[in-house]
Amino acid sequence: MSTRALPQDREMIPRILLRAMFGLVLVTLALVTFARLTDRPLEAMPADGPVAQERVIQIFGSMSGKARVLDQHGGLIADLSETEGGFVSGVWRSLNHERAKANIDPNAPVRLVQFTDGRLALFDDATGFRVELRGFGADNTAAFLRLLNP
Repeated sequence: MSTRALPQDREMIPRILLRAMFGLVLVTLALVTFARLTDRPLEAMPADGPVAQERVIQIFGSMSGKARVLDQHGGLIADLSETEGGFVSGVWRSLNHERAKANIDPNAPVRLVQFTDGRLALFDDATGFRVELRGFGADNTAAFLRLLNP
């Protein structure tokens, strides 16, 4: 009994497909480079509409997930445990990272804004940092909505 090897297909992926994928990468790289060099504004952010509610808050978090939120006068809004404050603490870490890059006080207040269309966003006017909270799911958005309406 002969065990002849089956002829191997020389091309697992057709050359035209490889060239198309490489071309797509190059076009994407060219577009991103052009946008960065010309300082095009970020267009993925939704336009700000009318504000329904706004609250100035201070967020203090920890790596464990605990978070503490104060109003602009230092009054306690929420003292969240590790299980309750995970997302709030995660946003605090991102906020602190942006503030460290800009050499800004990490305890400065931020604005929590709800727009009339229902969107909820967190703004740090000192750095220009902005978080559209709707993009993180209903439970995480609700965590910040509770801070707006305690």
